[in-house]
Amino acid sequence: MKNSSQAIKKVTSPFRYAIGMFGTSIPINMFKTYAAIFYVDTLGLSTNRYALVLFIYTFVDAIDNPVYGFLSDRTRTKWGRRRPWMVIGTPLLVLSFILFFTPPASLEGQPLFIYMLLMYILTGTLDSLINANYGALFPELFPSEVKRAKSNSMRQAFQLVAMIISIALTPMVTKQIGYSNTAIIYGALALVVILYCSLGCHENPQAVEMEKPQLWSSLKALFVNSHFWIFGLANAFYSAALVLGMQGVPFFVKYTLKVDAGKTTLMLGSVLVVAIISVAVWVVIVKKITLMPTWRTALLILTLGLIPMYFVTGLGGAIAVSSMVGFGVAGVLVTMDMVGAKIMDEDTKKYGLRREGIYSSAMGFMNRLNGLFTSLAFVLVNRVYGFESGDVPGPNPGGAARFLLIIFPFFCMILSCVFAFLLHFKDDKAQETGVEQAIEEPVDAR
Repeated sequence: MKNSSQAIKKVTSPFRYAIGMFGTSIPINMFKTYAAIFYVDTLGLSTNRYALVLFIYTFVDAIDNPVYGFLSDRTRTKWGRRRPWMVIGTPLLVLSFILFFTPPASLEGQPLFIYMLLMYILTGTLDSLINANYGALFPELFPSEVKRAKSNSMRQAFQLVAMIISIALTPMVTKQIGYSNTAIIYGALALVVILYCSLGCHENPQAVEMEKPQLWSSLKALFVNSHFWIFGLANAFYSAALVLGMQGVPFFVKYTLKVDAGKTTLMLGSVLVVAIISVAVWVVIVKKITLMPTWRTALLILTLGLIPMYFVTGLGGAIAVSSMVGFGVAGVLVTMDMVGAKIMDEDTKKYGLRREGIYSSAMGFMNRLNGLFTSLAFVLVNRVYGFESGDVPGPNPGGAARFLLIIFPFFCMILSCVFAFLLHFKDDKAQETGVEQAIEEPVDAR
């Protein structure tokens, strides 16, 4: 009779895993993109208070991410290490997401700020829990770079479809049924899809048999890993540019282009549709010029795409320029997680431990450092342009919108490119072989 260490690993369908990205993206993209326009422009919360929420949550996220990753790596159940957390966390995420967009009608001023702060933290931390475990599954389920490229291209395509729904179409949907009902629909969809993904992912039974990582040794390995920090900062600045750009589009459409808010769908939709079409192109590019040059090229294209946007004065021009941005976004989406997986592979090869949970959560935290940068951007909008809220937009709301959508993200992208060019791996082929051996023959690192 075979023991657990000899158990045959079931193969996970790339489709079954990839569709999970659709479920995780639906609520969080609406949450990140429309939190500002909902609470600041619609409910009248000041930009200073909104910036404070982002600032506080960044430090909460610094604590919760490592905790979630560490607990995930040490979890041992017959259902695996990651799946129980996803199954338990998903309904809680959906509930908090709905409550975030359903504040009591009587709230305003300080009570509204407190409610938003609590719901933002709750929704954000549960999203961290889900994504730390979902991201940790990726390198384990698909150990070779070829399999990762196939799975990740499907995953990012699902994410872009989710972004079309939860970002581009949301202004049209909320206009008809309101933010609360929209959140209920998106939440229900996320619940079904994430659970479908979770229950169909088959973790490696040998990974469960490996030694449990220890907290301090894991943190030490993380802190001295220069590749992690360089990649994390590149990702943080990219994420800040993307999140702030998405949040800035509704302001840009309303105050700079001065067209109906519903046109936000056209502008965001052009970015996402081009991105979906471009995913297959970037997969071919990865095969031709390898991963790292492709990642850097995509970041450069995205950075350069922001320059002509500054001079746009009409909706047609904004849509055209957005298409170039969408092409760059697709390239980053296709390559970013694969670069992160290489860093996890390095750690597994070096120490003989499976710590994808800690690394995935730590990378998630670095990603969410964008909260500091977006917080700073809203503070500057208030100080420089006098934009306080939808009720008090200041003397130059069009300039404020350009700052949110273009100027601040452009400088973030420059920094992202700088860090991307500083990241180098010694031998990709040897690394991949070593990781597969580490998976099959774990090293005693005690």
